[in-house]
Amino acid sequence: MKKTRIFSQLGALLLALLMVFSLASCAAGNLNEDYIGNDGIMGGPAGSQNNNSNNMTPEGDIADDNFADEEIGEDEDIDIDISVAPENPFINTSENNVSTFSADVDTASYAYFRKLVNSGYGLNALKGSGASFRIEEFINYFKYDVPQPEEGELFGVHTEIVPCPWSEETMLFRVTLQAEQAVNANGNNLVFLIDVSGSMQSSDKLPLLKRSFEYLVDNLGGDDVVSIVTYSGREAVVLEGCNGLDKERIMSAINSLTASGSTNGEAGLTKAYQIAETYFIEGGNNRIIMASDGDLNVGISSADQLTSYIEEKREQGVYLSVLGFGTGNYRDANMEAIADNGNGVYYYIDGDSEAEKVFGTDLFGTLYTVAEDVKLQIDFNADKVESYRLIGYENRLLANEDFENDQKDAGEVGASHQVTVCYEIKLREAQPDVEAPLMTLKVRYKNPGEPISIPNEYGIDESYISLELSDDMKFITSVIETCMILRSSKYVGDITLEEIMQTLSSLELEDPYKAEFYEILQTLVAK
Repeated sequence: MKKTRIFSQLGALLLALLMVFSLASCAAGNLNEDYIGNDGIMGGPAGSQNNNSNNMTPEGDIADDNFADEEIGEDEDIDIDISVAPENPFINTSENNVSTFSADVDTASYAYFRKLVNSGYGLNALKGSGASFRIEEFINYFKYDVPQPEEGELFGVHTEIVPCPWSEETMLFRVTLQAEQAVNANGNNLVFLIDVSGSMQSSDKLPLLKRSFEYLVDNLGGDDVVSIVTYSGREAVVLEGCNGLDKERIMSAINSLTASGSTNGEAGLTKAYQIAETYFIEGGNNRIIMASDGDLNVGISSADQLTSYIEEKREQGVYLSVLGFGTGNYRDANMEAIADNGNGVYYYIDGDSEAEKVFGTDLFGTLYTVAEDVKLQIDFNADKVESYRLIGYENRLLANEDFENDQKDAGEVGASHQVTVCYEIKLREAQPDVEAPLMTLKVRYKNPGEPISIPNEYGIDESYISLELSDDMKFITSVIETCMILRSSKYVGDITLEEIMQTLSSLELEDPYKAEFYEILQTLVAK
């Protein structure tokens, strides 16, 4: 009995010691939360590290190591959440001779395609996610030879109608609008809204993001104000109201960011809008630039929810543009919804050269909006045009009655931006002997901050028809054909990538971005 009592007492003592040790470990674990906060900022004593075991973040979320760079098989499935829209069909003009849609100057789809090809994905894998490649974003990535606007006009206009290269029965109609380059703004009030959640760990996400913002910061001046908001499990204000000339302070704040935790984009957006309102510049460019992979998993998380939320916020006069980063669980649908409904532009950053293009070469278009709620409408002459098919812009379509409705939101166009639109059309074999245009192009837009749209109208007749394709048209048709192959379009016929490359090889591709497109196709064909 005595031995039994002794062993029982020893057992109780050991159990008590284990409980004390466990509590001490928990306390140590909780202490680490003070060193690496949920906002992703390194805190506490210099050199302190996160010692949480089992790959746990301070919030208790498992940090995702699946985003590390890895070798990709050419036919491996692509993990991307896309907003799938069916390909536009041919429409008979006897049933509906009017086509209406919102302008779009986003370029994310093309940059994401380039990233995938350079990462090792083959044609089969790309075709498997082909609906994510929005044709208009491929076309609008490149610049074309278009006249500048005449005095007093916002847009220069160039139009061509040529034989369609992939169909003997149709013509290809193209119009490009060239926005003015002049900018009159009283400085920039910029809020960088940066995702520092665990999914941003890989080298093509947060590290690339830091380098990308450096190109923008280098171009800021004394009239500019910068704030930085981060979000993971919660939001945090990292920098507030910093003068644009204090570049070292801005970049120090950005470079201090680390990735961990879940993704509460709603909290980050709310705080970013609050900060933007605090430093609002009358007559200036007030803009949130959100940088993320779009993987929102706390609070608002779907494209529909984001649309509703941002629609309420955009009336404050603050634009919201989006920079996408990374592959592997990339959420394209979320990113597009945020930019489209936030009166901003959607870019995908796949490397340093794209960051330099967005914040260097295209800086004015990136930052300064010259036209809001830009809508286009084509009124086809049903006596001359039998049917038509809008190429791309599937998720930009508008009801015809919305064209003159100034309450209906549409796309924004920045300084020096181009908007290119293409239709495949079938002309009637028997043309009436009357002087009337083939179609009428109508454009409506608002000057920034104004409530009433300005209408413009352009008649397009047979004089725009040419049997020879210009070099720009040859390039544009090559881009369209590539996209149709990627999307397994029923309209592409027997066109192959090799034939597209043959067309491109006949052109003098002095534009480095156009030359790069040819090189990308070479890479894809060689797989």
